[in-house]
Amino acid sequence: MSLKNTQDINQATLIGGGVIGGGWAARCLAHGLRVVVTDPADGAEEKLRTAVDNAWPALEATGLAAQASRDELEFTRDVSAAINGADFIQENVPEREDLKIEVFEQIGALAPADVVIASSSSGLLPSRLQSRCRHPERLLIGHPFAPVYLLPLVEVVGGEQTCMEAISAACRFYKRIGMRPLHVRKEIEAYIADRLQESVWREALHLINDGVATAAEIDAAITGGPGLRWAFMGTLMAWHLGGGPGGMRHTIDQFGPALKLPWSHMDAPELTDALKERIVRGCEEETAGRDFSELERRRDICLVKIQQVLAEHWYPPGEDGWPEPDFSAWGISD
Repeated sequence: MSLKNTQDINQATLIGGGVIGGGWAARCLAHGLRVVVTDPADGAEEKLRTAVDNAWPALEATGLAAQASRDELEFTRDVSAAINGADFIQENVPEREDLKIEVFEQIGALAPADVVIASSSSGLLPSRLQSRCRHPERLLIGHPFAPVYLLPLVEVVGGEQTCMEAISAACRFYKRIGMRPLHVRKEIEAYIADRLQESVWREALHLINDGVATAAEIDAAITGGPGLRWAFMGTLMAWHLGGGPGGMRHTIDQFGPALKLPWSHMDAPELTDALKERIVRGCEEETAGRDFSELERRRDICLVKIQQVLAEHWYPPGEDGWPEPDFSAWGISD
C-alpha cells in the first residue's frame, strides 16, 4: 500500500476540536504544520482557539519549530472542506463506538486512499471502527494522553484489516511531531497505559470506599513516592533498581510470594452515590478553590520542567531505552 511520506505531510486534519482535538491542534501547530479542524458543536471554534492559546506558553518553553504559527489554524464546520488537502487525519469525536463507525464511514468516503486515518479512542477496538470505512487498511488507533501538546506517549494500535505500512507511517508522523509512538502488538480494549491506570484507579476507589484514605492522601501516596520514579523509570525498572545489585531477580524472589496475599482488588467497588460524593468532595477539597485555568498552567509548567530535567540528566533522546517499533519482520524500514 502506498501512503504519504512523512516529509510530505503538511496539513493535519482534526475531526473534533474538544480537549483532545485542541491538544492535537496545539502540538501540530507547534511543529510547523497547517491544521484544519472541524466540529459541529456550538462555540467549538472559540473553545478550540482558547485551548491553543492557553497551551502556547508551555509549547514556547519547550521550543517551537521555526515555521510554527497559530495563524496556520483553520476551523470549518464542513467536513468535506476539512478533509480536502489533508495529509494525515486524526479523529477525536466522543467515545461512542456507533458514532465513530459512522464518522469513519464518512471520512473514508472523502479522504484519498494514501492518507492515514487515526482515532484518538482510549479503548475501542480498531477492527470494529474500520468495519464500514473505505480502505480500512489505513485506519488505526493513535491514542494520546492529556495534555496532548506536552505528553509524548501515543499508543498505536492496528485492527484486523490495518496494514503494517499504515502503522509504520503513523509512527513516523507522530515522531515528527515530538511524540513517542508505542506500537501495541496485540489488539485489546483499553490498550496498555489505560489498563495500568485503571488498576490504580480501582484500588484508589476501594481505599476511599473502605475509609482507609481520602482523595488527597491517595494522591500524596503517588506523588511523593512511586509517581516520582514512574516519571522516568516506569514500574518494572523501578522494581529492578529497588532490588539493589541483585536487580529484578532479587526483587521477584523476595516479594514474589506477596502476590498471593489479598493486598489489592481487581474488581472495582460499587460506585454508589455516597462513594461518588466522597470522591468529588475530596477532589474539590484538594484543589482548595483554585481556579481551573491556574491548575492547568501549574500542571503544564511542572510537565515542561520535569521533561527538561529528564532530557538533561536521565538519558538523551534516542538513548533512553524507549522501545522503537520494529517492523523488520514485515520488510518495512523505519
